Amino acid sequence: MNTENMQASFDRLIEGNKLWAAQQKFTDADFFNNLAKGQHPDYMWIGCSDSRVPANEITGTIPGQIFVHRNVANLVVHTDINLLSVLHYAVNVLHVHHVIVVGHYGCGGVITSMTNENVGIVNKWLRHIKETYNRNLTELTAIEDLEDRQDRLVELNVIEQVHNLAKTSIVQAAWKERRLTLHGLVYSLKDGLLRDLNCMIHGLDDLEAIFHFDDPSPAGDSH
Repeated sequence: MNTENMQASFDRLIEGNKLWAAQQKFTDADFFNNLAKGQHPDYMWIGCSDSRVPANEITGTIPGQIFVHRNVANLVVHTDINLLSVLHYAVNVLHVHHVIVVGHYGCGGVITSMTNENVGIVNKWLRHIKETYNRNLTELTAIEDLEDRQDRLVELNVIEQVHNLAKTSIVQAAWKERRLTLHGLVYSLKDGLLRDLNCMIHGLDDLEAIFHFDDPSPAGDSH
């Protein structure tokens, strides 16, 4: 793409924004005034960075209703300060009632993690998925169709990340004070629908005892 085409591509974003803003004002004259007063989302969404899985569009929600964090393959890694900071803010400041991990079939990160391809620094990130693959090796290798095996690992990865959320002191401290539910969903690019994996976690009773913190603090770190 030459410089002229690149600029035209960028300009389309700005024009698209102007059109969107005008449409919002036409529909609701106070839309932006109300939005500027603050956010009160009921949901935190931990999704994949894939451009085909935008949280608001696929759930029919508007700005202000979902607090979003996205990374490659929707991972919850306990050394990821970015993720933990977003989680802390969502749970302790915004007081969301639902934290949702959303994977999607056809995820490039998951598919790559099933191979021996060397992808540089990304190897360190995908290793978390490889470990999930290895823990479920018997089930996965029994699935003959490659696409079906990939889809199942997408699901297992989401379930693993939901459990990783439950292991954080941030979530456990919230459970001591109020109701907070963790969910796992998978989005299909083929039909646009979200599938509930029914791996909800409502509290410590749903988590193995070894991962319970005796006195989790909302202001503390999360290991």
